[in-house]
Amino acid sequence: MTSSEISATTPSSSVGPVSSAVVSRATRAILLVNLIAQTAIVVTGGLVRLTGSGLGCPTWPECVPGSYTPVPYQAEEWHALIEFGNRVLTFALVIITIATFVAVLRHRPRRRALLLLAAVPFLGTMAQAVLGGITVITGLNPWTVASHFLVSMGLIAGATVLYVRGGEPGDGQVTSLVRSPIRPLAWALVAVAAAVVMLGTVVTGSGPHSGDAVTPNRIPIDPRTIAWLHADMVLLFLGLTIGLLIALVASGAPRAARVSASWVLAISVAQGVLGYTQYFTGLPWAVVLVHQLGACLVWIAVIRLPLATRERALA
Repeated sequence: MTSSEISATTPSSSVGPVSSAVVSRATRAILLVNLIAQTAIVVTGGLVRLTGSGLGCPTWPECVPGSYTPVPYQAEEWHALIEFGNRVLTFALVIITIATFVAVLRHRPRRRALLLLAAVPFLGTMAQAVLGGITVITGLNPWTVASHFLVSMGLIAGATVLYVRGGEPGDGQVTSLVRSPIRPLAWALVAVAAAVVMLGTVVTGSGPHSGDAVTPNRIPIDPRTIAWLHADMVLLFLGLTIGLLIALVASGAPRAARVSASWVLAISVAQGVLGYTQYFTGLPWAVVLVHQLGACLVWIAVIRLPLATRERALA
């Protein structure tokens, strides 16, 4: 092994001890709450769609004309409560994202990279509110519904990076902790995971859960064909994950990287089992909802993986 390879697989001595550049425990907790909330809004949004409550509040931003909340004897009945609950969580999410930005802003020494990352959840959540309104106004157009979900996955990715970066000592130069071919493979895994997620939205959009039982609006693609294409992409993802894990173990990569890859594989296998279960059982909404949560957990684990293969020096 050459000296350059040794330096690529061992922690850099230039980082030094953890300093005040690491955010406080309270701030880190807020960053974690932000990540959890960004995930929760996906799950509640899935509940809205899977229970046919997408038009439970038929107007936006009001629930019904003249009222921002559901009214007694509303025609949409309990569907209105589910849709309204999702809207309330959106407002709560706005508050959480503001708290996230303020907490990072107050941190000393101020870290510009963290500030930029902390601005993303707030701006993205506001954009989501607008996109949600467009989704209702367009009668749950399946492409806007899919876009709504994909923006949320982008926000989850940003929240994950923000949480990890908050625990790092600074925003300086990146030093790889693994052999040179492994980090590009980790980022390739992220790209394939993104493709899996995008195909998953098309599968859902072409299936029976269009969001409203009275006025179904679906993507005009054969659900069986797109489901198998989605499954093929999942198999590619699993193959890359196994290959990456073998490479990490064989090269003596740090434990954090190996554990991170193991989590990706474990959650992905469970997610694959759920996927086939929902397909062969006729897509029961409860199983589909758990599958959506699983997609978020896989995505979080995949985003964390390349971050576990490097370290940052103090700025």
